[in-house]
Amino acid sequence: MHLTTTLEELTEAELLDHADEVSRTQRECEAQVLRIAVQVAIVNNPETLDPAISRFPGRERARRFGGVGTPDVTEFAAAALGGRLGISTGSAHSLMADALDLMIRLPQLWRRVEVLEVKASYARFVARRTRDLSVDQASYVDERVAESADGRIPWSRFEDMVTGLVVASDPEAAARKERDNARRQVASPTRSTQDGMRSFFIRGPFPVIALFDARVQWFADVLASLGDTDDLDTRRVKAVAILADPLEAVALMEAFMAWRDRPDEADRPDVDWSTILPAVTVNVHTYAGAEPTGVTRVEGHGPVTEAWVRDHLGPHARFTIRPVLDLEGQAPVDAYEIPDRHREAVRLMTPADSFPWGASTTRSHQIDHTRAYRHRGPPGQSRIGNYGPMTSFHHRIKTHAGWQVRQPFPGIYVWRDPHGATYLVDHSGTRRLRTCPEMSPAEAELSQALFELAA
Repeated sequence: MHLTTTLEELTEAELLDHADEVSRTQRECEAQVLRIAVQVAIVNNPETLDPAISRFPGRERARRFGGVGTPDVTEFAAAALGGRLGISTGSAHSLMADALDLMIRLPQLWRRVEVLEVKASYARFVARRTRDLSVDQASYVDERVAESADGRIPWSRFEDMVTGLVVASDPEAAARKERDNARRQVASPTRSTQDGMRSFFIRGPFPVIALFDARVQWFADVLASLGDTDDLDTRRVKAVAILADPLEAVALMEAFMAWRDRPDEADRPDVDWSTILPAVTVNVHTYAGAEPTGVTRVEGHGPVTEAWVRDHLGPHARFTIRPVLDLEGQAPVDAYEIPDRHREAVRLMTPADSFPWGASTTRSHQIDHTRAYRHRGPPGQSRIGNYGPMTSFHHRIKTHAGWQVRQPFPGIYVWRDPHGATYLVDHSGTRRLRTCPEMSPAEAELSQALFELAA
């Protein structure tokens, strides 16, 4: 398509031809990103490390990112690559591991990626699934999957085929994994949330799950007998809440059995949900400004509407309101140790890892001094505006890998990687700041001013 031609001017046939061109370009770019990831790994080889320095705590070491047969890579290399690609450090690490596996352990599949016959997503899936295999076993899968990886079969069938080949490559190892997985029983809430709802995942032996299913159904039927008009799925969720309190479950069971035998002589049991639902602490952050947004954030759950808080939490919760009016106004301290009130203020101001494209939102972040604390230095070094929450890995990168950071205003972080790329991190996320020669002199001056403002 000519650069001056707009999509509106194209016929349907021309639009579809253009879609072909864009799809091809996309595959070319994805293949090139994989090549770049491998080259970054090659450049950051173990020989670039000084053994005398690497042995100290926190310093960078070499790790094997990919499977057996791939070279070791210096562990901080993924941070700079992730920044340039606009992805997290962990995602960049996975990209480098997949790329190394493809080029070294899965050469037939990689050749088809290079000639644009296989999408990078298909190839990377195979790389991940074969990572724990030996070189020969990976080659076994590579030889048999390369032809079908071009999208000729639906994704679900492709997943099953790769899984079957991984098992066939080493049946004994597959059997061991099955035995190991049988011991890995799980009962935990899921991380994902959607529209105010959340799931709870249970993985256990078949008889245990069958028993649990039967108990849930029994209590769901009891609720229906007692006049609950909700649908079956809703009653089953209520049944789980009842089972979560064994004393209440037994009491309800006994009361129901007595009422069922003589319904005309006994009062029908009533479920007191206020006693069944336990007392828990839920932290809900809402905006108290002059222009409410209508959105709140529930820690450990995610963003929801204020109506959800009112309708779903309101009937079952007692709220303690702790207004946060002046996060910046926390009095600084002279000690290296960070007071709890400062930690809470920083967490409210910056709920995620402050490293570029940091993905972690845990409450257990390390709170780092943006400008390193100096013993016998000036007073007030421990203050709001000189803290940044980070994972321990990103803290090590900031300390030992040549990254620089400034905090010109509380909660606003300007990072510069060892090669000069600059990133702005705030409550809205991460943005790459353009660098010369892309930016105008005025923009370059502003970028430098931002970086040095807190110097």
